[in-house]
Amino acid sequence: MKIIEIQAEQFFELLRLKDTSMWAIFSQMIDGEEKEMIFLDNENKILFNYILPGNQEKLEEDRIKFSKEFAEKQAHLN
Repeated sequence: MKIIEIQAEQFFELLRLKDTSMWAIFSQMIDGEEKEMIFLDNENKILFNYILPGNQEKLEEDRIKFSKEFAEKQAHLN
């Protein structure tokens, strides 16, 4: 499995500037091989990781699951 390290702050700023979603970027990275994406803070400490699946169907499942969990967490904050 290929490992990709991503500076989280720069990645999310780029998404904001390009007005695109991380899921659109992830979709473009799919090539049939799973990849471990490690998101790092400014001190290169691991914030979180994500296993990018090898196909679009699994990515869509992950997107739906993430959206649901995120909405639930947001509801608890309000």
